[in-house]
Amino acid sequence: MRGAYLSQPISIGYLTGFHSDPHERLMALVVRPADATLIVPGLDEEAARATADGVEVRAWHDGQDPWTVVSEAFAPSGSSGPVAVEKAHLSLAAWERLRTVVNGFEPVDAGEQLRLLRARKAPWEQERLRRAAEITDRVTEEAIAGLAVGRSELEVAMAIDLHIAEAGARRAFGTIVQSGPNSAMPHAQPGDRRLRPGDLVLLDFGAAWEGYRADTTRMAVVGAPDSRQVEVHSVVLAAHDAALAAMRAGTAVREVDEAARAVIREAGLGDRFIHRVGHGLGLEAHEDPSLDPGSDVVLEEGMVVTIEPGVYVPGWGGVRIEDDVIVEAGGGRLLTTAGRELRVVG
Repeated sequence: MRGAYLSQPISIGYLTGFHSDPHERLMALVVRPADATLIVPGLDEEAARATADGVEVRAWHDGQDPWTVVSEAFAPSGSSGPVAVEKAHLSLAAWERLRTVVNGFEPVDAGEQLRLLRARKAPWEQERLRRAAEITDRVTEEAIAGLAVGRSELEVAMAIDLHIAEAGARRAFGTIVQSGPNSAMPHAQPGDRRLRPGDLVLLDFGAAWEGYRADTTRMAVVGAPDSRQVEVHSVVLAAHDAALAAMRAGTAVREVDEAARAVIREAGLGDRFIHRVGHGLGLEAHEDPSLDPGSDVVLEEGMVVTIEPGVYVPGWGGVRIEDDVIVEAGGGRLLTTAGRELRVVG
């Protein structure tokens, strides 16, 4: 093996401790058999030297060709042999340049192994995720307390982001607030629609603590809920609890998905559960493992995943309940613990 050329910022952060978005500029980690070089834009040099652990830092500046630095970084490792890359991230343009500067370039994919390595969270990673979840739980209560007729989805989302910042954290992803019929669209972004009596309100957000992200969804209703809202929420909560009960190390992810899906199907709403039951969580809001129906991937101790069954009825609304869970030998341990009941707000 000649070495590795890693260009995915999340991978670089995971392996070195240096987290940055280089935007259009080249940033890469060149790993050789005996050592490694982190190549960064000049404007990131100081931060990289302060935080990157166990690697040489080399900077390039605007006006220079960064691929010259890449070539020099590979030079000590010999003239030929396979080079590990992340095929899912490496662009065709970067691949063409890489093979011109690295003699004997033979690419092999390291992406899957890196994703598997990241999927099992070390105790220190679990602690950061626990702290992110703790902040998220606190913000959940603050967010629900602030719901009121007349507030727009965007106003509620901005208030959630402010609560996260006041707690000393960053938001884990773009905060989702959906009201009334908008809640039937799982990834609809908050807009200018204002909360009205009778609305279901879906809040999907999370705090990030030292890079590690929480992700939760809770439901509220403006005014007294009607029987259908209560029924659908009860079905989704039962599906959530069934998935949690099925989760433990050694279980295939399809079994966790099916545990939730069976509850919703039995209630006659199977065609309204339109996504997987969950996904991995860590430095990214969505990472391995994906809890897909039909997948044979097996859960392992130390994985951290979401469970988030949902029911979505166009024109009426949707209900989703989501928590973060650490996979352990004997079951799943909840990280997010805010109340899952349908909250009634004025």
